[in-house]
Amino acid sequence: MLDYPGQADRAVQLERSALFVPASRWPMIEKAARSPADAVIIDLEDAVAPSEKEQARANLVRALRDLDFGPRLRIYRMNSLDTPFAYRDLTEVVEVVGDRVDLILVPKVNSPDDLRFVARLLDQIELGRSQTRPIGLEAQIETANAFLYAREIAAATPRLEALIYGPGDYAAALRAPLASIGERDAHDELYPGHRWHAIMHTIVAAARANGLRCLDGPFAGLRAPEELERASRTARAMGFDGKQCIHPAQIAIVNRVFSPPPKEVAWAEAVMRAYAQAVAQGRGAFNLDGKMIDGANIRMAQIIVEQQRKIQARGE
Repeated sequence: MLDYPGQADRAVQLERSALFVPASRWPMIEKAARSPADAVIIDLEDAVAPSEKEQARANLVRALRDLDFGPRLRIYRMNSLDTPFAYRDLTEVVEVVGDRVDLILVPKVNSPDDLRFVARLLDQIELGRSQTRPIGLEAQIETANAFLYAREIAAATPRLEALIYGPGDYAAALRAPLASIGERDAHDELYPGHRWHAIMHTIVAAARANGLRCLDGPFAGLRAPEELERASRTARAMGFDGKQCIHPAQIAIVNRVFSPPPKEVAWAEAVMRAYAQAVAQGRGAFNLDGKMIDGANIRMAQIIVEQQRKIQARGE
């Protein structure tokens, strides 16, 4: 009997930073497993040439079987369902080390049926292995169809834990000029607003409506820490939980931006203390430092306190 995680558990899972590493590069996988990232994504898709797919799968199995990832989420990105590699990415990995996989990132999701197909195949493999802990899914929203069907995708399967923004492929799908993934360019300066606000806001809203996490996509500039921080702060302001990284040097900035600052933690803890007193006195909304606190504030404070608890459990 598969026991799917509840919505509250999925929403507060710590995933501030998710480090991509090519499955074809074994030394990089070893380093990623020891990195300060909250999650490691071993990539079978874009980072691996077609001629290296088979070896990449073998490296992935070896990594999941032999390496200690510590508290980091163990994720791998399969190839998209319109390729001849996708089903082998599932069967040849999950049938061998399925109990060591936390999440599978499904790229180029176009409809809820894509996720249902992957979920149904995983059902069969896990039943065959007598695996009781289900593997979760993350859906990469990076096509025009995914934008239009984001609400349905977010509700497709109880295996789904997160929606991920894929900025490069999304720009290509819209034929929108993009000089570098995640970075501002001349086209952004021309546009009267945030060029990607619509899809980013849609991802956050669809995720929150279904109790999911949501992550911003990667930032290609490896020598632009200020721009990385700006992009990360923009994503956090929009409600994202974290951001994908393509280099270990990006992790510290991303972890810091997506961690609640001390002032925020102090506020949340004060809210929870005052809330406990209000409940004991039979009150609902209450006043704290001259500001009215209601259910929305309490839910936000609960999330901050729980996130801080998990960060502290990591030794940070």
